[in-house]
Amino acid sequence: MLNTFSLTFLAALTAMVALRLWLAGRQISHVIDHRARVPESFADRVELAAHQKAADYTVTRTRFSRIGLAVEIAVLLALTLGGGLQVLHEFWAARLDGLPYGVALIFSVLAISAIIDLPLAVYRQFVIEERFGFNRMTAALFVADLLKQAALGVAIGTPVLLAVLWLMQRMGSLWWLYVWLFWCGFNLLLLFLYPTWIAPLFNKFVALDDAPLRARVEALLARCGFTSSGLFVMDGSKRSNHGNAYFTGFGKSKRIVFFDTLLGRLQPLEVEAVLAHELGHFKHRHVLKRIAMLFAMSLCFLAVLGQLIDASWFFSGLGVETQNTALGLLLFFLAGPVFTFLLTPLLSLVSRRDEFEADRYAAENASAGDLVSALVKLYEDNAATLTPDPLYSLFYDSHPPAMLRIARLQQA
Repeated sequence: MLNTFSLTFLAALTAMVALRLWLAGRQISHVIDHRARVPESFADRVELAAHQKAADYTVTRTRFSRIGLAVEIAVLLALTLGGGLQVLHEFWAARLDGLPYGVALIFSVLAISAIIDLPLAVYRQFVIEERFGFNRMTAALFVADLLKQAALGVAIGTPVLLAVLWLMQRMGSLWWLYVWLFWCGFNLLLLFLYPTWIAPLFNKFVALDDAPLRARVEALLARCGFTSSGLFVMDGSKRSNHGNAYFTGFGKSKRIVFFDTLLGRLQPLEVEAVLAHELGHFKHRHVLKRIAMLFAMSLCFLAVLGQLIDASWFFSGLGVETQNTALGLLLFFLAGPVFTFLLTPLLSLVSRRDEFEADRYAAENASAGDLVSALVKLYEDNAATLTPDPLYSLFYDSHPPAMLRIARLQQA
């Protein structure tokens, strides 16, 4: 039976879906309307064919995201108001109890969601990415990745879930604070372990052996006062033609990683400028600030769950007749995104601000012109549209639109 919270949940869900569909429609229309002509500021850098490919890629992905949204909402409603979680609870409660019951219940929901999402992932990788020339992944590699991800999820997720559920049951009314402290510690540990223990399970990392480029990069690192545990090239080309570069790790375990696709496309000065941008994130402590922000948000969310975990209306309002910690945790993480969706543009705003700061740092420590040249190549190679809808971009995009970003760099 629906209660007041059920109606609130449905109203919030309807508003979220309507907003997402409206934004997607705006994006599709805006990109199509600007497909026929390269923006004037890029006319001498980007060919019309590349611009149209980016437009078609963006429209295709955005249209497909609406199918993904429909599946996502159907699964959410089936698990909550449709009684799916209650059925799963009854199945596992008849066979297990205590912590094993909670772990089995949560993993079963994750498995069901992954199985439902699998056809979408296959279509995304082997139809859309293939159509636009980005896919390098074989079916065997796709299956191998799935199996590795599942094994890793079980190996890491099981002890984490056992710890969280134990804390929820044993730490009294302040359990949420203990869970938060554990969660923060686990994530910091993961930052140390990921570069050397997890990432190599999926990709091959070799030391950067281009001597002139390595010397240039090391000189930049010295100028910027940055130390790392190594410069590495990742075989990103075995899965995709998309190019990128990133920092990974934390403290002394920091690594600088270049995709082989990026090094094959950019000139040494352009690589230096891209790295200077990444160093800008380090210099302005963006990673530390982002971690602190996420930890603060997780504390707030867990505190809210601490108040909801004993509220019968919360469980019954989402289609569950039974109250326990595992069900409460699942319901919170299923329903939470519906109510926090409007935080998306705020997080995007913070991210875009950080990108502008990193660009300024790159212009001061390398060449703004080389960064512009690199960005144009990366936008073209990744088929990123130069003409996103302004509202869609404002809401979702973690990076500023190409025209605005490059215009600021040209003024640097």
